[in-house]
Amino acid sequence: MCLGDGGFPPFQICCAIMDNKDSIGSAIQDAPEELPSIFRDIQSNGVAGFDTTCSPRGYPAASEGAESPNCLTASANVYNTPSPNLPVHMIRPPHHSPSVSISMPTSPTGVDQPGSSAANLKPNLAINCPVVNLQAANQAKFHSQPMAAGTFQAKGTPERKGLDLSGNQQRIPRNSRLKDHSYNSFKTWSGALERQISTLRGKPPEPQEVNGSKSQPEPVPAPDRYFDALEGPELETLRASEVLVLPEDKLWPFLLRFPISSFGMCLGVSSQAILWKTLATSSSTVFLHVSPIINLVLWCISLALMGTVAFIYSLKIIFYFEAVRREYYHPIRVNFFFAPWITCLFLTLGLPPIVAVNLHAAVWYVLMAPILCLELKLYGQWMSGGKRRLSKVANPSNHLAIVGNFVGALLGASMGLKEGPIFFFAVGLAHYSVLFVTLYQRLPTNETLPKELHPVFFLFVAAPSVASMAWATIAGEFDYSSRIAYFIALFLYVSLAVRINFFRGFRFSLAWWAYTFPMTGASIATIRYSAEVKNVFTQSLSVALSGISALTVIALLVSTIIHAFVLNDLFPNDISIAISDRRPKGRKRRTHTKIASSDVKDTTAAHLTNASSDIKEIGAAHIANTSSDIKEIGAFVSIDIRGR
Repeated sequence: MCLGDGGFPPFQICCAIMDNKDSIGSAIQDAPEELPSIFRDIQSNGVAGFDTTCSPRGYPAASEGAESPNCLTASANVYNTPSPNLPVHMIRPPHHSPSVSISMPTSPTGVDQPGSSAANLKPNLAINCPVVNLQAANQAKFHSQPMAAGTFQAKGTPERKGLDLSGNQQRIPRNSRLKDHSYNSFKTWSGALERQISTLRGKPPEPQEVNGSKSQPEPVPAPDRYFDALEGPELETLRASEVLVLPEDKLWPFLLRFPISSFGMCLGVSSQAILWKTLATSSSTVFLHVSPIINLVLWCISLALMGTVAFIYSLKIIFYFEAVRREYYHPIRVNFFFAPWITCLFLTLGLPPIVAVNLHAAVWYVLMAPILCLELKLYGQWMSGGKRRLSKVANPSNHLAIVGNFVGALLGASMGLKEGPIFFFAVGLAHYSVLFVTLYQRLPTNETLPKELHPVFFLFVAAPSVASMAWATIAGEFDYSSRIAYFIALFLYVSLAVRINFFRGFRFSLAWWAYTFPMTGASIATIRYSAEVKNVFTQSLSVALSGISALTVIALLVSTIIHAFVLNDLFPNDISIAISDRRPKGRKRRTHTKIASSDVKDTTAAHLTNASSDIKEIGAAHIANTSSDIKEIGAFVSIDIRGR
């Protein structure tokens, strides 16, 4: 125990009490052998800008050579000994609070990490000669020290996610927020591939369970459900009584909103490349002096557009395969799966002479193989008589599944092939005849055709116009068979064009691009026909149809740009793929309510009918009795008069 100079009572203790030395030493010995570096090396007065409180008495810092600039270090000012002349009751020791340092985590999230040692929460026992006030024991002040980033919560402490040490809800960092799992059912393998990619990139794995249960892929609806839940010429509008399996109040991810019908743009632009190539090379349109550069520019644009759309849809196949599968089972969308391969055939037919003149025959086989596989699947469903039989799912968009045969026959014949083009021409002709009759009959079981006209009806023109050119190329001349097919296409074209007012009031969609290539096909067939039958009428007709086709494509291009960059509604939520596989329960309740109300009405009507019949019978009985009584009274009166 250290005594002050001058023989005065020991008001201050300048060193630690000797009796506590043993307890402090034992506490240090009980601590782990290897303490974190924070307790071994870092001192509060050794960190610049740390919240170190200097003693009013100005005792030197604990570490030698580490001195705070704000602290007084002069010995004359530091050790102020009370004057011996002052009375004892007037000598007041200077106010000082002992300073204890506790290591605190650098952020609230540090306490949530398991595996911590309780030693991290111990106060710093290395106290250098604290000044103890014996007159007034003030509350000690605790100052924070930085804790290493790897510190965790103490053993035995219950794990509390999202709560800090005081039990309050803490702010979750942005990178640890849970993502929206509403779309997991449409992801490839329920998002397993995305989680694997995230793991390879070094990101922490996300929880695979939502609301306590694993997300499972939604079952694909039956064909009847598409007709029950959707309406419109393209089955793109949700009925009021239906609900979606995806959130309706949010904008879905872009890949989910990117439909297979986007390949319709490629069909429209690539067919224009063929048209302008034909205008530049045909003998009947030489007077127009069309430059082949237009064909080259349009072909390059078509190639770039096809590559972009194919790349985006490939990403959709990779990340949202369930959405692609639903599009394949959609009665209308399944026909657009032929569009990418038909576009490739168009690009091959419209190849500029500057790029290449002759192509290897293997190109034709490569392009026709996927078309053949799709036809085997689709035509088999039409013929099998199941839920997807042609009489049930027939729609003008089915012409997309037919026209690929004639385009392939045209390309194969132009490359010098014989048997393959004739095979596909025969298959296309057989199924086109059946489809044409089915659509014309409008069977009672077929409810897919709307009452009003729609641009989808222009697909009626596509197959006969391309078939006429295909057979002309196979036969080597524009003979009678080719002319019959051409005249059918021309009649259908005119019959639709004169009813152009019926096409007003429809909402723009990307599928409209697929309806431009039938007009382009009719224009090209007219140019081929005018080369065989050359006169002013045929040449004027070919120029007029070509101009209408080009203007239609320009109008659609402007509309697409406006909807994409001005209105920002080119790719709305694709509700066609988000319908549930079962009818909503509310719809069944409404059905039961209707049945019950009809039963009540029938019962009431029956009661009213019975009551009215009873009333009529009672009234008739009373009237009959009254009339009989009157007759009897009258008879008695007449007898009395005669007797008198």
